[in-house]
Amino acid sequence: MTTTQATEALGATSLLRFATAGSVDDGKSTLVGRLLHDSKSVLADQLEAVEHASRNRGQEAPDLALLTDGLRAEREQGITIDVAYRYFATPRRRFILADTPGHVQYTRNMVTGASTAELAVVLVDARNGVVEQTRRHAAVAALLRVPHVVLAVNKMDLVEYAEPVFARIAEEFTAYAASLGVRDIVSVPISALAGDNVVEPSAHMDWYGGPTLLEHLETVPVGSDPSRQPARFPVQYVIRPQTEEHPDYRGYAGQLASGVLRVGDPVTVLPSGHTTTVAGIDALGRETDTAWAPQSVTVRLAEDIDVSRGDLIAAGAVPVPTKDIEATVCHLAERPLRTGDKVLLKHTTRTVRALVREISYRIDVETLEQRGEATELNVNDIGHVVLRTAEPLALDDYTDNRRTGSFLLIDPADGATLTAGMAGEAFDTVRTAEPDEEDWV
Repeated sequence: MTTTQATEALGATSLLRFATAGSVDDGKSTLVGRLLHDSKSVLADQLEAVEHASRNRGQEAPDLALLTDGLRAEREQGITIDVAYRYFATPRRRFILADTPGHVQYTRNMVTGASTAELAVVLVDARNGVVEQTRRHAAVAALLRVPHVVLAVNKMDLVEYAEPVFARIAEEFTAYAASLGVRDIVSVPISALAGDNVVEPSAHMDWYGGPTLLEHLETVPVGSDPSRQPARFPVQYVIRPQTEEHPDYRGYAGQLASGVLRVGDPVTVLPSGHTTTVAGIDALGRETDTAWAPQSVTVRLAEDIDVSRGDLIAAGAVPVPTKDIEATVCHLAERPLRTGDKVLLKHTTRTVRALVREISYRIDVETLEQRGEATELNVNDIGHVVLRTAEPLALDDYTDNRRTGSFLLIDPADGATLTAGMAGEAFDTVRTAEPDEEDWV
């Protein structure tokens, strides 16, 4: 096998998780529908159902947005409400796509869709340019450390495919996203309705020499070398069969959040700080010498130490367990998050009680200025908080590890998710001095 053939074989098995975002009526659902249709990823019965629904609405051509807007309320209002996940593949790559809502009311759903994405496609209507919701979605993508961002300037057919319109929007968005710390930004002029530069190159924009959207999705670098990150293994379940066949078996089951774990590796169990070595790894009922993220495995340790659900088995440079957490958060709930609120904090497989000690500031997504003296965060607000937990937690900085640097704040009364949190600072903002307050338990 040649090097080229090996590369193509690897590319055919690679997976890209990406999310779409943009303002209402920018054409996200039409773009996704066009992407699925033109890449031959739509089944015949699905296309027939869309054609039938389109005829019932008095449309001559099939409305490709109906391929993703599956809720009745979405079709009636012509907007996306929930996150719609779609799975498709080309000969070069497999894809998991999250079509997220554009309405400001559902920005929290964009947080859900982009939280595991490696790429975000932000749509802009060529007639309207960059608007507040565009900036908000760019800020969320930067906050979640999405590695790659694509600006898709849609509806170019409605501005006569004018290059200056595209250039102006691309320049404005690129400058804003770069100020947020986004490093990889690619701009593509498209018409989702007509199919220009989505899967096939446009015959109307010969001034554009870049790839189509699908070409970029197929070739953008994805994944990372697990060996570059320290191993983090949150314990989900303790396995003690105590049978005649396995009288002394003690294993710790879970999903490797990051890194590579090998038999013989020295590890630290957090938050207790006990150290030991990996005695064995079981995967799919068989012993193995090595496990890498994101495999689900069972780990056996050399010593019988106290390890339970919620503990973190860590190798390499380990985080220091702490009860005092500073984090950037995006508030998701209708009820505000206020200073003094008692909440539950869920970090990987561990849930502890926590107190909101301080809301340091709220970030204005228009100007990126820190609005100090905030006493509460409302739905869709992005801000910085200081938390105090009842038990120590071992969090990595979110910039170093998206899995073990993230957490959720939960309402202890009804279990509703309130806030998505990322340990550390966002957008390279200046750190706030830690206040001197009384601890609580």
